[in-house]
Amino acid sequence: MNTEQIARDVLARLEAAWNAGNGGAFGAPYREDASFVTIRGELSHGEEITQGHAQILPSIYQGSTNRMELLEAQRLSDDVIVATSRNTLEAPRGPLAGVNAAMSTSVLVRAGDEWRIAATQNTLVGAR
Repeated sequence: MNTEQIARDVLARLEAAWNAGNGGAFGAPYREDASFVTIRGELSHGEEITQGHAQILPSIYQGSTNRMELLEAQRLSDDVIVATSRNTLEAPRGPLAGVNAAMSTSVLVRAGDEWRIAATQNTLVGAR
């Protein structure tokens, strides 16, 4: 599988989990020692990523959709890919009600036959 398809597959898992409101599934692609920086600059690790999304998806982001578009994928080695995506969140309510854009960069690492996320930096894009 090529670099871009690997990255798209990981993003598709995240997008499907978000859109289903499933925090457990959202956290599943992350490694146990992964780090995640939210759009507000908060840092979480491992299980905190799953727990955090399990809290926000059925509450402030209930009914929201998130579309994740791969912008680029760079293979740094046989086992490491850096993927950058543009994410479009449509939220019916909550602090980000409306349509919002974010840029996200994730480090993907090969773990046997699957690819897992080691780190994600998520940045809200302001109006221009």
